[in-house]
Amino acid sequence: MNKYMEIAKEKSLEGIRKNEGGPFGAVIVDQEGKIIAEGNNKVLLKKDPTAHAETEAIRNACRKLNTYDLSDYILYTSCEPCPMCLSAIIWSNIKKVYYGCTKEDAGKIGFRDDMIYEYLKGKNKELIDLQQVDRDECIKAFEEYKKNNGIIY
Repeated sequence: MNKYMEIAKEKSLEGIRKNEGGPFGAVIVDQEGKIIAEGNNKVLLKKDPTAHAETEAIRNACRKLNTYDLSDYILYTSCEPCPMCLSAIIWSNIKKVYYGCTKEDAGKIGFRDDMIYEYLKGKNKELIDLQQVDRDECIKAFEEYKKNNGIIY
């Protein structure tokens, strides 16, 4: 077994045995194979629906490295990332991800990734009522940001 995937698997088991969350674990390594950060699902522990293994590992890595850009790092995760985690991976610029179980495996034990994937494909529109309001006021922050060339005060 791949040594990093084995750590991700162990993190997933650790999380469920401590009743922290679902059976998911993740590890971020650098190009030389040094472990930068680990994470397991902590949704139950933190009472936070975004505390998935991958987001926990990303948050830990970013804090440790003092950056939001993980483009030179590799993620190993015990399961194919859900849409939220996939987005976090993309936003953090991680380009290489290895995963163990599939989203179908997660569905078989009660996780709902499939309905989110369906929504993103333009199906299952009843999942959420998403409506735009007050753009003319909200756009002012975007205009100020653009005027300052993206420089944050």
